[in-house]
Amino acid sequence: MGALAPPRLTGPAGTGTPRRPPRRRRHAPGALAIAGIVAAAVSWWYLEFSPTQLIDGAGAVGRLLERMLPPVVDDPGRTADLVLETLLMALLGTVIATVLSVPLAFLAARNTTPHPVVMAVARGVITFCRAVPDLVFAVVLVRAMGIGVLAGVLALALHSIGMLGKLFADAIEEIDEGPREAVRSTGTGRLSVLVSGVVPQVVPAWIGTFVYRVDINLRTSVVLGFVGAGGIGFALQSSLRSLSYDSALGMVLAILAVLAAMEVAAVGVRRLLLQPAPRHPRRERVARWAFGLGLLAATAGAFWWLRINPLTMITSVPDIAAAAGRLLPPDFGLAGDQLWDAVLQTLAIGALATAGGIVLSIPLGLLAARTVTPHPLVAWTARGAMLAVRSVPELILAVVFVAAVGLGPVAGVCALGIGSIGFLGKLVADAAEEIDLGPVEAVRAVGGGWWQVLFSAVIPQLMPNLIGSSLYLLDVNIRHSTVLGIVGAGGVGFLLYESVRTLNFEFAGAIILIVFAVVYAIERLSGWIRAQV
Repeated sequence: MGALAPPRLTGPAGTGTPRRPPRRRRHAPGALAIAGIVAAAVSWWYLEFSPTQLIDGAGAVGRLLERMLPPVVDDPGRTADLVLETLLMALLGTVIATVLSVPLAFLAARNTTPHPVVMAVARGVITFCRAVPDLVFAVVLVRAMGIGVLAGVLALALHSIGMLGKLFADAIEEIDEGPREAVRSTGTGRLSVLVSGVVPQVVPAWIGTFVYRVDINLRTSVVLGFVGAGGIGFALQSSLRSLSYDSALGMVLAILAVLAAMEVAAVGVRRLLLQPAPRHPRRERVARWAFGLGLLAATAGAFWWLRINPLTMITSVPDIAAAAGRLLPPDFGLAGDQLWDAVLQTLAIGALATAGGIVLSIPLGLLAARTVTPHPLVAWTARGAMLAVRSVPELILAVVFVAAVGLGPVAGVCALGIGSIGFLGKLVADAAEEIDLGPVEAVRAVGGGWWQVLFSAVIPQLMPNLIGSSLYLLDVNIRHSTVLGIVGAGGVGFLLYESVRTLNFEFAGAIILIVFAVVYAIERLSGWIRAQV
């Protein structure tokens, strides 16, 4: 990713006179902010959200924390095995998703697809994988394949296609067409043109996306154990159900340690593989080959450690197709108005949690950026806080808030709002570290203080990124809110989980179809809004 400074606009050709952006674009951020405030206010009213519930529940949270402390690790060896199993599930699921996403991305990209119809179908598959929550994939796969890590790995892989396929395709559409045309002019075939003229340009972006997705899947794989899809989640759920909160906290801290190690490793991989090294091209090639061979060895080790036969993934396709086929035809009438109320509640939870997450995340993210923070210690503290929040899955946060404020959407809003800090805060911090430092130095040169630098040189450059990341957070929170109902935190998740648990698959299919339509509509709306700003 390059600098996030807005494009320079100039007047008529040859004049060099700065041209103000179109009035529509100048007013778009303000209009979007007003729309967001209105949506948050309506969601607040619809959910009957009351901060007094949080105040009244503070005592319950305190008592819960007392039962969690000090953390206990009952069986260190078993816990270490489960953490490693969770890590390998995340890695293997991401690798499988990458293998499947690469051809999908070429079919979905405008400049490489063989036909617009093929592009539409590929984009539809990618959107569907992103719209269906990973926990839903896990529940269906567990029904088809039985309890175990294979169902979790495939659930992670299918859901990851939604993100990897989209970002891979976006990277393909942003390539420089010059090298591709040069290869094509030699008369080589279509496949050679893609391999020689496209792949070298997109590999850096793909590597960065892959590393980030492994981090996401590591946190997600913890939750999949709640439905029997392997990893440490099942043991964590058992501790919560037996009210062994000190053991649960011990597992969460073990997960936090792994996530912290992953964060450090990800930074090292990005610096080694993604930072240009024009003076050392050989070192860069060696680093990428070493990364590829290491990843191949880790993938083979994951298959061995998890005792997964790769052929099983192919031979299980008929069982998976049969389980998925039971979702059809969708039945919208089993719950009547209860279904539509749950859907509206899910949308309201996602909207209100996103608003709260934006308010909490942006200041913390700015303080965590090295280019913005008033002191390095502040940056490290902010980064640590975001990492700590990101290590706790939203479903676990929902359990805590349900214990504090009781069943209902308030717990879901609080869990997603707090969880947004780790997600959006990191995006804001990373984007702030990539800004053009020229305007920052210019403001400092005329004696501007920290606040002047922030509002005059930093935030204007970050605005497009802040808008895009906030819209993406809304998409993520609405998808996450569909599963929080499993632990009683409101929304459509409870109906979805119960329908699968009680074998009402046609009703589950109706819920999944509605979630898909909502996520697709939000994605289209987000794309249109980004085009306006």
